[in-house]
Amino acid sequence: MLPPDLRSAEAQALAALQAAITATANGRWTVEFRFEGLKILPLALRLAGAMQQAGLEMRLLFSDAGATALAQRDGPDLATRIASLAEALRGQEEANAEPSKAVLVLVAPSLAEYDLAEKVCMGHPGPVVLLNGNLEDAAVGIGSVARERRKGFLATWSCAYALVPLAEAALIRAFPEPWTLYRRDADGYRAVASFEHKPDAEQQSLALHPDQTPGVAEGLQALDRFLGSLSN
Repeated sequence: MLPPDLRSAEAQALAALQAAITATANGRWTVEFRFEGLKILPLALRLAGAMQQAGLEMRLLFSDAGATALAQRDGPDLATRIASLAEALRGQEEANAEPSKAVLVLVAPSLAEYDLAEKVCMGHPGPVVLLNGNLEDAAVGIGSVARERRKGFLATWSCAYALVPLAEAALIRAFPEPWTLYRRDADGYRAVASFEHKPDAEQQSLALHPDQTPGVAEGLQALDRFLGSLSN
């Protein structure tokens, strides 16, 4: 069900993440809160603290030294569990390094950190969580490199939790439950459809507007096929 506020959503995400890690001990899981203007650092620190309280050994990894230092300043109780992606990779490459089974939480890495994030993940034997990651840029998603990434590293991730506000709806997934689409009505949100996989724009539109004419539906399908051809 849709959470009433962000803190409730964070509690949902923690429960979903625990279930996902229990199901696959060395899996790669995404957690997404796609709100406009969301401050990711406070959210990441709260989630890390909740994970520790739940008995999950974890490390927060940030994109660069500046973000890492800020996180250590704002989360002094977690400072020893906070590092940058580069520091984590150096630690893995040390000759005497022992493999860690801690949960790695990569905080909002961007396309610029793609190679570094991939190396860290490939060198880690335990579970990895991608929190609000942006490792795929739709603006440059056409070409052989983009195709290889989608079929390779990007294809290894599964969704543990996602909460995505839409123009007239909201989409949520909390492992192990399916994706559920809620329509915004005058009296609140109402669940209209569930999906095994994340629904694309066409599926969302058909679920939200089941009475639309066949011509509109066919047009959406044609557009979706066209966009799909660009990204394959």
